[in-house]
Amino acid sequence: MNNDNLQVATFAGGCFWCTEAVFNAIDGVEKVVSGFTGGSIKNPAYREIISGRTGHAEAVQLFFNPEKASFVTLLEVFFATHDPTTLNRQGYDVGTQYRSEIFCATDLQQQQALEFISLLENQNIFNDSIVTAVSKLDVFYIAEEEHQDFYANNKEYRYCQLVIQPKLDKIKQFYSNLLKR
Repeated sequence: MNNDNLQVATFAGGCFWCTEAVFNAIDGVEKVVSGFTGGSIKNPAYREIISGRTGHAEAVQLFFNPEKASFVTLLEVFFATHDPTTLNRQGYDVGTQYRSEIFCATDLQQQQALEFISLLENQNIFNDSIVTAVSKLDVFYIAEEEHQDFYANNKEYRYCQLVIQPKLDKIKQFYSNLLKR
């Protein structure tokens, strides 16, 4: 991976297995790492995160080529593949660790994220108000190895079939022009 022209984006949209699988399919996204951010303790472990007491969100950090996939394009995919109107919840996953949040690496990302949310709200894209938080990225902790490339390594798991595959089917249907060839 040539890092010279890559930028970083960090999204929390519920379970990081889902978000990772979605962004791994997008052309221009060179690498996706599952992890945790936005919490109060250093070097949290997954077992601590799922308790909901650390304040961290399950998140993914993307390394992307903005000439192939802009940050705004990534925002569009992010909002299309999770429910940004449910507070601390995605489907059956409940808790602050499953919140919807964008962790911005730059002031421009923060501006673009806020403008994109405003656009979605003004166009009434969702039936309910968007609760996605927009924050500055502080520290991103990489999750344990068994959480990396989870969908790719575990397609037979029921969770992957029932929760992740429908998200992938949606991006294939509506965003086929953005997919890796």
